[in-house]
Amino acid sequence: MFIPNNALNKNLLELSKKADKTLIDNTLKKQKITIEDFAILISPNISSLQLKSLADKSYQETRRRFGFALSLYIPLYYDNRCTNGCIYCGFNALNKIERKNLTKTEIIKEAKIIRSQNFKSILLVAGEHPESSNIEFLIPIMQELHKINFSCVSIEIAPLETKDYKALVDKGHLDGLYVYQETYNKEIYKKVHKFGKKADYNFRLETPERGAEAGIQRIGIGFLMGLNDWREDALFMAQHMEYLQKYKWQTEYSFSFPRIRNAAGVNDDFFNVSDKEFFQLVCATRLLFPEAGMSLSTREYPKFRDKILPFGFTSLSAGSSTAPGGYSHKSKNLEQFEVEDNRSPNEIAKILNKYGFDPVWKDFE
Repeated sequence: MFIPNNALNKNLLELSKKADKTLIDNTLKKQKITIEDFAILISPNISSLQLKSLADKSYQETRRRFGFALSLYIPLYYDNRCTNGCIYCGFNALNKIERKNLTKTEIIKEAKIIRSQNFKSILLVAGEHPESSNIEFLIPIMQELHKINFSCVSIEIAPLETKDYKALVDKGHLDGLYVYQETYNKEIYKKVHKFGKKADYNFRLETPERGAEAGIQRIGIGFLMGLNDWREDALFMAQHMEYLQKYKWQTEYSFSFPRIRNAAGVNDDFFNVSDKEFFQLVCATRLLFPEAGMSLSTREYPKFRDKILPFGFTSLSAGSSTAPGGYSHKSKNLEQFEVEDNRSPNEIAKILNKYGFDPVWKDFE
């Protein structure tokens, strides 16, 4: 079981804060970096010139490993009911928003709309409600999604037990699991998760391991940028990934980098993470984990997405809706958060082509 090393993280944070120009320059010269080097590369003392050098190395490493292909994916939100009290989320059980859970028929209708836009990779997303994570409900839906020619079906729902993930793999042909710790800081985690099953820090932290033990091929981890000092969470995330790659190596892992966005009930009492810091984290992560997938979501603004997508990313969402039924009809009242990039999948594909990238409508195999 992964146990965050708080003492190590404290030392790494100190190293990051004290890193000077010479130390950063010497680290940038290395061909292969360690977690200590990662701490140096995410230092607040990095200069604009050093950040450019970091970006160049990240770009070259990404092209060397993945070429110019970028896979496109899209989330299908099917239930915005939730029993948790997460103060950063529009689905918070206390929020007075319209609630909707799609039937199997409605989910397949949404999926067919998505499939008509060329997507072959789909992500099922729901608030953490017992009915939305019932495997007897999910298995026939996943089976049907494969029948209508989705080659990759993934989930981002309430964490499950190993046996339930195993059933989804064996019977529903589940391909991927995405679960974000939100923050690795236990005190802040407790503060932002007021009630509900998600308040169990350890159960959520152990989810990627349960998924790997069940045989899920692809698992994505990350944290929500804005809840805590992003450098502290980034160093814990790096620890977490190193553990998973060492002890659960049969599974392929990836990162996502979500930032807090406007949503029902969300106030301004969170950390601000600048575009520069976001970019710095992405590039440093690519150098520490050169073979890991990295996703860019529609939480980011169009111009920023276009600017940074060559530097580390292997997949990006396009044409996303965060509301149940959002592809057959639009409803702001049902959203989990506001999508910042509202461009259509075809518009995104054209932009990728413009920059010399090959849009791939399914996950890498």
